[in-house]
Amino acid sequence: MRFSRFGSTVAMILALAPMHAALAADPSTAEQTVDALNKVWGVHPGFRANHAKGVVVEGTFTPNAEGPKLSKALLFQGKPSPITVRFSDSGGLPTIPDGAGPANPHGMSVKFHQTDGSDVDMVVNSLKFFPVATGEDFLALLQAIAASPPTAPKPTALDTFMGSHPAAPKALGSATTPSSFARESYNGIDAFIFVDTAGKRQPFRFKIEPVAGEEHLDKDAAAKLAPNALMDEIVTRITKAPVSFTLKAQLANPGDQTKDPTSPWPADRKWVELGTITLDKTVADSKAAEKPLLFLPSNLTDGIEMSDDPLVDARNQAYGVSFGRRSQ
Repeated sequence: MRFSRFGSTVAMILALAPMHAALAADPSTAEQTVDALNKVWGVHPGFRANHAKGVVVEGTFTPNAEGPKLSKALLFQGKPSPITVRFSDSGGLPTIPDGAGPANPHGMSVKFHQTDGSDVDMVVNSLKFFPVATGEDFLALLQAIAASPPTAPKPTALDTFMGSHPAAPKALGSATTPSSFARESYNGIDAFIFVDTAGKRQPFRFKIEPVAGEEHLDKDAAAKLAPNALMDEIVTRITKAPVSFTLKAQLANPGDQTKDPTSPWPADRKWVELGTITLDKTVADSKAAEKPLLFLPSNLTDGIEMSDDPLVDARNQAYGVSFGRRSQ
């Protein structure tokens, strides 16, 4: 496999790129990043530059009484919303084994179909936090990877980068292979802002937690999984019984920073449950269903706003480039 020439750690770093393409908002930079990903993983027409392998399912989000206290978003105002969900492996290989190290972090993208006909997107993954804080640093990381083949003398450019960015190895070590997409928690790395009916603003980060609880595999067990084990398992599971997750928000305290995704807020910050995600429907042709899907983290609604986190706009740029190319 192509990722083997860099080693699993480097491949995992590369696997993060479109999920959190932390680039400057200049579209040309986003294009260069997608080019770099295609160079590493190969060009696979019709597929995403990263998180190329995925499966689409459907369900419902049912809000509770807590959401309206924080946000005027229609999404939280009582009525259930249909949702479209795509689970994915990291990496630009459409055939990456689900249990491979570079398939981490696994992703969950949710499109909430509001009752007024508009959509709200949420793009989360299994990392606890992101390896770098700025677009410039992410570009430098990609450049360090490219300059660090197995034959490069030590310390490599990647060694030097990791040494000067201590959050990076910690972030990469925070994601392991789940036993099922239904037994994984998915974290919103970026901060957003709730706005209520009185105009009060509350910074927060999303999190999606499995009602069945987390369950992860050790490396040996993950390596023994069939290549499509996680993709097949979630479909089989949903055909037997609905799969449920709790949508939560961690609320920042006054003064907590909102622009650095490498720095999670302390665990004692308040968590609020916003409702239940229930997945109860598979689709007849997942590959066809996922092609027109574009999940943009800035596709929000009145009552949810962007913070000063620069990665949100950067991700939109990279996702747009990738979508344009795979749609040709």
